[in-house]
Amino acid sequence: MTEVGVESLGDRVTLVELRRPPNNFFDEDLLTQIADAVLELDDDPTVSVILLGSEGKHFCAGADLRDTSAASIRRVYRQAYRLFSGRKPVVAAIQGAAVGGGLGLALAADFRVVGPSSRLTANFARIGFHQGFGLSATLPAIVGRQRALDLLYTGRSVMGAEAVEIGLADELSDDVRSTALSFARRIAGSAPLSLVAIRSTMRRQLRADVATALDLEAAAQAALLGTHDFAEGVAAAVAKRSPEFDGS
Repeated sequence: MTEVGVESLGDRVTLVELRRPPNNFFDEDLLTQIADAVLELDDDPTVSVILLGSEGKHFCAGADLRDTSAASIRRVYRQAYRLFSGRKPVVAAIQGAAVGGGLGLALAADFRVVGPSSRLTANFARIGFHQGFGLSATLPAIVGRQRALDLLYTGRSVMGAEAVEIGLADELSDDVRSTALSFARRIAGSAPLSLVAIRSTMRRQLRADVATALDLEAAAQAALLGTHDFAEGVAAAVAKRSPEFDGS
């Protein structure tokens, strides 16, 4: 059974929805399904804009780390890069949390709509890991280098209002899905071929930067997989306690 739904919402907008609630943790298979859906819509002349959403409490709480290896990280990132290869604008509707790789998924979109209780977190340093999913390129491009360093070094959470204030999100709403759909429809009112051409030009450098970042991130993550701090960080996150790192 597919865990990614595709549904036309009318007015040249199509929903691509993660359906692995409540947390929508991703793995290679789920990312493959998302990328397949996004790229298939490139060839649909009735679609101008994609609304990226998810079922459940959280937009995406990150990667499923249960079977992580250097090889699996690279396979996952091949699928992540495919998402950046789509030609049509994407608006993400972010309810609940977008954590770690889930934040990376959110930042692959062109725009993000959040709610007051939405929580965006690049928590990698808090689990003894290195950032991934192209965040080395996308995060500073969106919020600037200094804010990106703050978010990556501290792993702190950014709630909806602050996310809009610092540019990490574009609109704040009590009805995230409805507002994101209205946002997507405003974009879809423009000429379809113009949207594709503009997006190609505006994201050309980003795609190149993401390709480089994913390769570097995969290597950095693989180097940290066997460390005590990574094991401790994951254990602490599961137990919902503060980690006790020792630098080994």
